[in-house]
Amino acid sequence: MRAIAYSMDLLLPGLYIWIFGFSFRIGGSIPDDIPYKYPGEIHSCTGIALVLPGYRIFTTYQGSYDPKQTSNTGANSF
Repeated sequence: MRAIAYSMDLLLPGLYIWIFGFSFRIGGSIPDDIPYKYPGEIHSCTGIALVLPGYRIFTTYQGSYDPKQTSNTGANSF
């Protein structure tokens, strides 16, 4: 799933399908983890995307690739 998020984020041409943890990818690229690990995620259980040359993307996914982070404000709630 990280490879699909990476490829869609960079608009690398390919066909991407993901269904409940199973993913299928034609094209795109595996994230290069040097000098840091690509943090992007897909926050959807199912979807399909087609990225064409010329930065054209058609996808059912409308979310962000940013990892969900919990805020650490230092305040405790009871």
